[in-house]
Amino acid sequence: MSGDRTGGAGRTGLGLRGLGGGWVIPASLALLAVMLVLPAFIPPFFTGNILGRAIVFGIIAMSLTFLATYGGFVSLAQMMIAGVAGYAVAVLVPGAVPSIVGGVPYGLAIPIGLLAATLMGLLVGAIAVRTQGIYLLMITLALGVGVQLFIQTNIAWFNGYEGIRNVVGPDVLGMPFRDTYVFYYTTLAIAAALYAMVLYLVRTPFGLALQGIRDNVRRVNALGYHAAWHRIAAFGVAGFIAGWGGLLFTFYNIGISPGSIGLGGTVNILIMAVIGGLGHPIGAFIGAVIFVVFDTFAADLYDRDRFNTLIGAVFLVIVLVSPDGVLGLAKRAGRLFRRAPAPSPAEARQ
Repeated sequence: MSGDRTGGAGRTGLGLRGLGGGWVIPASLALLAVMLVLPAFIPPFFTGNILGRAIVFGIIAMSLTFLATYGGFVSLAQMMIAGVAGYAVAVLVPGAVPSIVGGVPYGLAIPIGLLAATLMGLLVGAIAVRTQGIYLLMITLALGVGVQLFIQTNIAWFNGYEGIRNVVGPDVLGMPFRDTYVFYYTTLAIAAALYAMVLYLVRTPFGLALQGIRDNVRRVNALGYHAAWHRIAAFGVAGFIAGWGGLLFTFYNIGISPGSIGLGGTVNILIMAVIGGLGHPIGAFIGAVIFVVFDTFAADLYDRDRFNTLIGAVFLVIVLVSPDGVLGLAKRAGRLFRRAPAPSPAEARQ
């Protein structure tokens, strides 16, 4: 039976060999090295407001990509789950305006926020576990919008429309989180750790079973796995990832409001994931960079008030050219490059 399990996972498009070896690990390490030294060569504005913000959005988008790539189900509740973590911390920490609970240090509030996001992810998974396809999309979207409206109308705990401000984040090694480079390198470290966690997790028995559920749920059940429990657990993992993104999103914006986690934010996260490509977790960060660049320079490229038109056009072009996003374009370009005939000795001498 163990042989069946390994063999089934090995036949998936992103099975053990595709993630454990080949180009993935070297390319990821090379990209991390570039990201570590890049701030020395670019202005602080690009470091914090483009790269840093893209990493934050990429973490939330990676939670969606994890579910879509390895579980075969797309959740539209990830921005809401990220907001649950952000609101949990905003309610607890001192200095927030207005002060709801206050007095809880960041060292304790952050784990509570992550726990809240993880539990919300498990709850979403438990509610949506029996649905698939369009029904899963609709029920997760309904949950996301429902929680956002609840927060928006609750003034006593969440300050209604205005949200909670002045959530500045913790000090890191004695330096304020608001410092551009502290924010950037802390965010990069968290993103790298979560990315490595995903690559490791999908190689474990849990991850292989999850990929088996994506491919053939009946076979996985026949092998003795409980597909429903695995799906719920996957939502919990995605909630934990989104929770980190929600915390960093709140610290970056120095607060959080219902509008930032509503339908617009949900659609933006989906656009980032699809543009980058749902075939691998790195696609979430690629899509986030593209989105943030267009968001930042929309006024120069076209018209700030027409940003949705601009990003929608980019989305349509990429999806029409490559349904699997920028990662799909890169893979096809790599295959064409490998198939290109080598020049003859006479041509090489010319």
